[in-house]
Amino acid sequence: MKKDLHPDYHIIDVKMTDGTIFQMKSTYGKEGDQIALDIDPSVHPAWTGGNTRLMDTGGRVSKFKKKYEGLGF
Repeated sequence: MKKDLHPDYHIIDVKMTDGTIFQMKSTYGKEGDQIALDIDPSVHPAWTGGNTRLMDTGGRVSKFKKKYEGLGF
């Protein structure tokens, strides 16, 4: 690798939403810095399988269905 071209790759602490801390390598901050996550795999519905129903925010789904009801969707 060329010198001074790539960012420093070092170990940081990652704090999960439940308070657990683990170490990983990153280009974030400096050696030993900590990053706190707002959303992580232990609580996000994409990984936990929760909240799989479709949310109709502001009637958008019903508005879409009404607009395209004649097309057979």
